[in-house]
Amino acid sequence: MNTPRSLLLAGVALTVSAVLPVAVRAQTAAPAGATDAEPAAAPPVDAEIVVTGTRAPGRSRLDTVSPVDVLSGEQLRAQGTTELADALSTVAPSIDFPRQAAVDGTDAVRPATLRGLSPDQTLVLINGTRAHTSALLNINGSVGRGSAAVDLNTIPTVALDRVEVLREGASAQYGSDAIAGVVNLRLREARTGGGAAVTFGRYLTEYDAARTSRNARDGEALTVSGWQGFGIGDEGFLTLSGEYVTRQPTNRADIDPRGITPLRIRARFGDPEVEQGTVFLNAAVPLGDNGWTAYANGGFQLRDSESAAFPRVPNATGSDANANANALTGLYPDGFLPLIGTRSKDYNATGGIRGELGGWNTDLTVSYGRNTIDFATRNSANATYGNASPTSFDAGRLTYDQLVAGLDVAREVTLGIAVVNVAAGGEYRREGFKIGAGELQSYNRAPGAATNLGSGAQGFLGFQPSNEVDVHRSNGSIYADVEARLWDRLTLGFAARGETYSDFGETATGKVSARYDIAPWLAFRGSISTGFRAPSLQQQYYTSTQSLVSGNQILDTGLYPVSSSIAQALGARSLEPEKSRNYSLGTVIRAGGFSLTVDAYRIRIRNQIALSENIQRTASTQVANILAPFGVQAARFFINGVQTTTKGLDIVAAYTLRSGGLGSFNLSAAANINDISVDRVPTSTAALNPAPSLFGRNRILTIEQGTPRTKLVGAVDWRLDAFGATLRAVHYGNVLQPGTVVANDYYTGRHTLVDLEARYRFNDAVSLAVGADNLFDVYPDTTPARLNNNGVTAFPYYSPFGFNGRQLYGRLNISW
Repeated sequence: MNTPRSLLLAGVALTVSAVLPVAVRAQTAAPAGATDAEPAAAPPVDAEIVVTGTRAPGRSRLDTVSPVDVLSGEQLRAQGTTELADALSTVAPSIDFPRQAAVDGTDAVRPATLRGLSPDQTLVLINGTRAHTSALLNINGSVGRGSAAVDLNTIPTVALDRVEVLREGASAQYGSDAIAGVVNLRLREARTGGGAAVTFGRYLTEYDAARTSRNARDGEALTVSGWQGFGIGDEGFLTLSGEYVTRQPTNRADIDPRGITPLRIRARFGDPEVEQGTVFLNAAVPLGDNGWTAYANGGFQLRDSESAAFPRVPNATGSDANANANALTGLYPDGFLPLIGTRSKDYNATGGIRGELGGWNTDLTVSYGRNTIDFATRNSANATYGNASPTSFDAGRLTYDQLVAGLDVAREVTLGIAVVNVAAGGEYRREGFKIGAGELQSYNRAPGAATNLGSGAQGFLGFQPSNEVDVHRSNGSIYADVEARLWDRLTLGFAARGETYSDFGETATGKVSARYDIAPWLAFRGSISTGFRAPSLQQQYYTSTQSLVSGNQILDTGLYPVSSSIAQALGARSLEPEKSRNYSLGTVIRAGGFSLTVDAYRIRIRNQIALSENIQRTASTQVANILAPFGVQAARFFINGVQTTTKGLDIVAAYTLRSGGLGSFNLSAAANINDISVDRVPTSTAALNPAPSLFGRNRILTIEQGTPRTKLVGAVDWRLDAFGATLRAVHYGNVLQPGTVVANDYYTGRHTLVDLEARYRFNDAVSLAVGADNLFDVYPDTTPARLNNNGVTAFPYYSPFGFNGRQLYGRLNISW
């Protein structure tokens, strides 16, 4: 990827912001001269004003009816990683970010989870406005299989002031997807000041796989970022941020034991190679002296990523001998390792005005987001063409876009002893999803090709013309949200929302919440709510097929949309929204510099959407008779019907200690204890009762045990004059990597990772940080050799902390 495009991306990330057209957003500008020289001191426990989960003004983190975490941008940037999702998972125990590998496009667009639920059951906002999801549908055997989620890593941490995480169901307040909670990304705001940072990191590690032990020095990552605040008039602001990242791949594969000499590592199992550039703006300007303000924010990211598929080895012994590689020995005498390239272009733009109209605080917003992913298969071949095959292929494109227009009004009124905040509004949303076909040789079969050869490009098959779709849907919603404070002790909240979708009809949700302050230092809070998640367009219309030869017939196998004649013949039904019922009960304790919140929760989800297993023609005579007229060997599709119960406990504690000559200490500890059970799975379709292999045990176990049941985070942040340091420990509970049978199950093990960063501030403008993530070089438990017959998956890719080992890094900060 070291092309002239690297220079272009770097230049875009650092300089294009100076010439971008300015639009503006109504927000309060940050203090002038705010810098990233080092993590800021923890604010007083009552000073973190939040806007997520409440529409009442002036609520602090510890005053809210619902549990909200406030994670500062400084916290997120004071780490070796510069990926937002990874940084969030390190400091917030309820968030997990598995660094999955060998799962095709999911290597490049990795989803995060909240409270162990599906990635698409968490709503992501940017400055309070719904963010668009990725075009990618995760269809392989990973955590989050079957979901299309927001790619958090399209927003650089340099652009953020803070992140607010609402750990509670909030569909009645925000709409679809907010079953597990809401992540609100609050962009940086500044009229003056600026800064730049250069971070370089590298893995220096030693790992023990089942068949080898080796040292690794790889994964070099360089991140160059910067931001600048500009004043617009007397009160307006424009804040521009940019980031350029180049990251080399990591490899933690094992020796390939398939009898090819010399025995060696032939796979690449780890992080992909990445090169990306991102720009963001956030702006606001008053419209005269009438109290109205215009605002805007937006961003663009171009990301090139390249991961590896499984190696193709000629003349391999055993049942996994590779006929495709044998047919290509003229091109690849020693076999080959196919590479999967993705080019993601991500856009988002929001603009609007807000002010007071007839005594109501009024906000009118329009937002548009779009993600396109172009796939390429490289260092590969179409075996049916033999040695005349191309070695690089255009494999097709996925596109998703979203238009949102919303109107919100709110006012605070006093009714006797009650101070009541009344909010209401409506939203219109239009979504689109497209699949574009790849080039002919990326998916087809050459005439007269041998029947034992696979079709299309090896490693990642191209989309066919029959897979192409171009679909849209729209929905409208209205809501009302009332929060009343009585006697300065009791707060009651009520919210209701109704939505109508062009594809499946109407749905309604509601929420009741309460908080009672027994004393200034002690409060109890709780809520009951219903929630929903609409089936995504990707789940309804994604299709991917390939051709194979069986008994001298060319047959198709693949994933079909529920509206297709094939899925309908097998009994697929139109997808319906998932429904949830959420319960939460907690307490807030605070005294001086100490705060403690404990929140228990129970989430019951019914009619959950899942991807079925392949229904094979050989499963039964009935299935064979259904599939025969279509020329199909096997088919899978999305289904409703999974029911789960999630129970857990979130604990968050913080304390600030100032010890004079020893400096100040910010101490924090947090825990998430989470238990998920699958209560019911679908066993039949409209045509098949029972349906063979509709939902596998490994899918059930992925939901129940694919994320840690226990995650603990403890941190100490110390500063004294020009010196500072952060010590953090994260404990992960055991995670299961499930197989189709019990004998193929294996675990990550329980592990604790320690991160350490030391900082020195040379002056007000320059500081240096050095550190180690995973200081003691901890790995998940090894994949047993018997379950890794090609040497690829040396460690469980369900590992909640990945399998890269120790990373050493340095970061230079400059502020002005």
